[in-house]
Amino acid sequence: MGLEERRRRLAEELKRLGFIRSEKVYRAFLRVPRELFVPEEYRDLAYEDRPLPIGHGQTISAPSIVAYMMELLDPEPGMKALEVGAGSGYAAAVLAEIVAPSDAPRSSWGHVYAVERIPELAELARRNLEAAGYADRVTVVVGDGSRGLPEYAPYDRILVSAAAPQVPRPLVEQLAPGGRMVIPVGDYWGQTLTVIVKDATGSVRVARDIEVLFVPLIGEYAWRVPEGYII
Repeated sequence: MGLEERRRRLAEELKRLGFIRSEKVYRAFLRVPRELFVPEEYRDLAYEDRPLPIGHGQTISAPSIVAYMMELLDPEPGMKALEVGAGSGYAAAVLAEIVAPSDAPRSSWGHVYAVERIPELAELARRNLEAAGYADRVTVVVGDGSRGLPEYAPYDRILVSAAAPQVPRPLVEQLAPGGRMVIPVGDYWGQTLTVIVKDATGSVRVARDIEVLFVPLIGEYAWRVPEGYII
């Protein structure tokens, strides 16, 4: 079975199981080639619903959790979005396919900014996004994701693909009125997907969803790396 057929079958299965509920997320999963965002030795596993290592102690999330987070995030075409923790670039590509659909006029496209603290992974994400055709819709920046990217703020949507001990204040500040953020919040051993909604007046509402397990978000407003410890 070819990779395209495996991709379709995975999208259908995620839809059947309820991880994919909207047509926009379903279309994005059909269009984004996950095999381009995993190391070559794992490409045969690209359409299994499991996380995979991408180097530097990091992983690409399981497709089901990416789909579930996209549904909670509820991005729309034309929006400006931020992803914290770009990794190999897959979630940023899925997000880009929703805010800037491949079959929509460029004049209607939104844009995704993705921040990654590990320079080698940021470069990997750039290469993968170029190969998959999303380099013109995603800007990858090396930096401390817990601080967001104030130079491009505010954002209509913020997706955090790493776990924080609490919601970083700069990310809340960079969320536009009417905006929404999805972030795993908890400790090293388990977290809760948390949805932050900022209304038109700037008031913030917090809702907690399913239990998850993500790699830690390292930074000034998240986890600090102990001296002498490599992560």
